[in-house]
Amino acid sequence: MAVEIERRFLVEGRDWDSGAEAPSRIRQAYLALTPGAAVRIRIKDDKTAFLTIKSAGAGVERAEFEYAIPVDDAEELMALRTGGIIEKRRHDVFVGGAHWEVDVFGGELAGLVIAEIELEDKDHCFDRPHWLSKEVTDDVRYSNASLAMKGLP
Repeated sequence: MAVEIERRFLVEGRDWDSGAEAPSRIRQAYLALTPGAAVRIRIKDDKTAFLTIKSAGAGVERAEFEYAIPVDDAEELMALRTGGIIEKRRHDVFVGGAHWEVDVFGGELAGLVIAEIELEDKDHCFDRPHWLSKEVTDDVRYSNASLAMKGLP
């Protein structure tokens, strides 16, 4: 089983921007949300697309299965979505040897900025950059699925 281990934080200010690489444009939507799993479609820079199945809920550790699919298929699947389309710019930021993904949301979620770090194990220690604010790893309101269905908390 594939497992994703990540922690998520709200971001304050723009200090993270000085170490950021050029962003990727991401559009994503959900095809199905059940008590056990979320099925997501994601298109990156209008060039690549993925179908992802994740175990439901918030938390540090979740099952994740991801498969590349044709962009044209992803566009058609987006029309079958439940909830809204999430639009964001993803910036790769490297701080102290750690790789952070900083998502700057657009559209109805404009103003929201979330940073996440993927870890090798749930007890992995890392230095927190000063621009991180409240941790939202366990707050389901900040999951992408919840943002797509309910908007900003």
